[in-house]
Amino acid sequence: MDLLPSFSSDKIIPLIPIRDGVIFPHTETVLTFGRPKSVLALEAAYASDREVVLVLQRQLDNNNPKTEDLYGFGTLSHIERMIKDEQTGNISALIKGLSRVKIKSFDAEDPYFLVKVETVLEVLEQNEEITALANHITQEFKKAVNLGKQVDFLVFMNIVSGLPPLNLSNHIASVLDVKPSEKQELLEESNVKKRLEKINELLSREVKVLEIERKISVKTQERFDKSVRETMLRERMKTIEKELGEDENKEIRELRDKMKKALMPKEVQDKCDKEIKRLEQMSPYNPEASYIRAYLDVLLELPWSISSPNNVDIKEAEKILNEDHFGLSKIKERILEYLAVYKLKRQIRITTTAPDSEVEQKKKNAQPTILCFVGPPGVGKTSIGKSIARALKRKFVKISLGGIRDEAEIRGHRRTYVGAMPGRIMQGIKQAGTKNPIFMLDEIDKVGTDFRGDPSAALLEALDPEQNFAFSDHYIEAPFDLSEVMFITTCNVLDTIPPALRDRLEIIHFAGYTEDEKFQIAKNFLMNKLIAAHGLKGSDTQITDKAIHQVINRYTREAGVRSLERELAAIMRKVAKNVVSGKKKKTKVTHLSLHKFLGPTKFSTTLAEEKNKIGISTGLAWTEAGGDVLFIEVALMPGKGNLVLTGQLGEVMQESCKAAISYVRSYYKELALAEKFYQKVDVHVHVPEGAVPKDGPSAGVAIATALVSAFTKIATKREFGMTGEITLRGRVLEIGGVKEKVIAAHRAGLKVVILPSDNQKDLEDIPKNVKKDIKFIFANHINDVLSEALVNTSKLVLKKEE
Repeated sequence: MDLLPSFSSDKIIPLIPIRDGVIFPHTETVLTFGRPKSVLALEAAYASDREVVLVLQRQLDNNNPKTEDLYGFGTLSHIERMIKDEQTGNISALIKGLSRVKIKSFDAEDPYFLVKVETVLEVLEQNEEITALANHITQEFKKAVNLGKQVDFLVFMNIVSGLPPLNLSNHIASVLDVKPSEKQELLEESNVKKRLEKINELLSREVKVLEIERKISVKTQERFDKSVRETMLRERMKTIEKELGEDENKEIRELRDKMKKALMPKEVQDKCDKEIKRLEQMSPYNPEASYIRAYLDVLLELPWSISSPNNVDIKEAEKILNEDHFGLSKIKERILEYLAVYKLKRQIRITTTAPDSEVEQKKKNAQPTILCFVGPPGVGKTSIGKSIARALKRKFVKISLGGIRDEAEIRGHRRTYVGAMPGRIMQGIKQAGTKNPIFMLDEIDKVGTDFRGDPSAALLEALDPEQNFAFSDHYIEAPFDLSEVMFITTCNVLDTIPPALRDRLEIIHFAGYTEDEKFQIAKNFLMNKLIAAHGLKGSDTQITDKAIHQVINRYTREAGVRSLERELAAIMRKVAKNVVSGKKKKTKVTHLSLHKFLGPTKFSTTLAEEKNKIGISTGLAWTEAGGDVLFIEVALMPGKGNLVLTGQLGEVMQESCKAAISYVRSYYKELALAEKFYQKVDVHVHVPEGAVPKDGPSAGVAIATALVSAFTKIATKREFGMTGEITLRGRVLEIGGVKEKVIAAHRAGLKVVILPSDNQKDLEDIPKNVKKDIKFIFANHINDVLSEALVNTSKLVLKKEE
């Protein structure tokens, strides 16, 4: 280990603060001095022995630093020569660093700094590690220069010529691209080995930064070269095409060919041609070019002249509908009528002398009407639309409107918006590839409305046969003929559909399936479907007819067959497990073994009361899932004539309760009641299943019957079900949903159903097997109901109303 000599002297030397950079020993640097104190100190030093101490100031923007603003270490330097600019007063000097020094004391601050210093003792170890470290630093320095580090040529040649470690550390430290504070740390480090290690770390970091900059520069240059090359090639291609007489480039030529093949209407073709010309004149690097290309792609892919054959075979359509769906005879008949009208309109030829305009012709060729399938979930509304498409051999497109709140979803977005696209209808037409598909708008009753517009209002134009021959999409900005599209809509309820939209639809009601229809669907349709879906064969399982009936009655209660399909699928999964595990070659499922597959039953066999009771009647209700039975319970208790209503009853149903009790109070004599019978009792009317909201006027008859039963202490007949609206005079008014209500009564095990007389016409819609099991009684007045529904009416004076 060598200790480099040091000395301490009482000699007073001028000190000059420098703003940026550190002077290292054994290095030469040109500095410019302009501050008055610095100029005076430099001139004083140059006039004597030319030695001066250069120290880095802590704050670079401080124009008048004090002693505390300077670092404690600096460099004793020799002024080789200097030149003064007479105009500015600045001095440029060539400075050579001599040694590291530490400031002992400040002898003066004005007119310039005068200090006493001592040299710093430097520690230098002579070993192989120092040599290897110096060699590595030299190589890293060469690598940095090759990567673009800016270094004076003489300095570079001096460094790579093979300097000893001490001088190497000083020279490389002086050219490092680091902060002044980091250079000051290198200056203050007296151990040469540690100084080299720190230099190695800083130099490696700088090399990494230079490598990243080189990569960025190379990529940028490659992109620039590619851009220049493409531009040059395009220009050459244009020149070649011009020489060959081909003025259009390949892309524009392809677009024009597609436009000719699309056979667009003249108005649309003119617009398309205009957009192609815009694209042709536009630079390929213009951002708008990509938007025009996307627009043209959509415009040219629409089936302006492509349509499926309009061969309507009524017998074939009837066969397909019967293959795909069991029952629904009235609905199938209506669909066949629709197809017959459509076929006849296609066959009619216009024989007038003056030819019709194009618009009038399209109006005459419009679809007869728009069908709307209304019914509970799972009754086959969507699947029958697919069957219609199969019968007509047309493409089938389905879009779900549930939850849509933005009008742009239907009509599309304006092209001015980023990410604009056509609406759902035009996307469906493009997907179908023909201009006359079967287009199903599913869940039309679940369309929402918010600040972005009303989607149902946008559907008015598309679903109106008088207007949809020129449907306008905001993105397409050109009329498209939808008159040949067969639109079918589906919904669960009609109440949420706006009146203007409902007026354009022909409503076809899908009622719930009867038990026999469910059995036939399960046996002939669902079983084969589920066996194939679970990878089974027909020989792997056998489900008896009684087992299917028990699944329908004891494990499901719905208008459709979705829950039934899920329960049968649960059986198939257990059968599949038995087959794979090798337990049984064939699994037989009977009504006795059904609980092993599906667990305990979920519903009782009948919902009818087990015996006649006072204050209870059985009403019939309509729900989205089909019909259901509704029990009305009335309790009397001491009180002051108050009426209590519970069971989450809606406003209309509450009014029915009030109308019923008003009737009872008005006709107390006929009912053999005291004049003030109601003043000392409170009446509580409750409808079970309180968590389910209930509303509507059709429970009025059942409420009145339960009230009369409670006040007269006469029980109602348990096998009776009833429905109908009641007036204050006791009249029984017509209601809706008769088929669903009667099917629900049949399912619940009721034997007699009381209906308003005006609903007698609705019996023809009820299945024959249901009519065979139920007796129907038609009532004009509540007295007709009471005389049949109460067990004993001998005490009552029930007049027959005409």
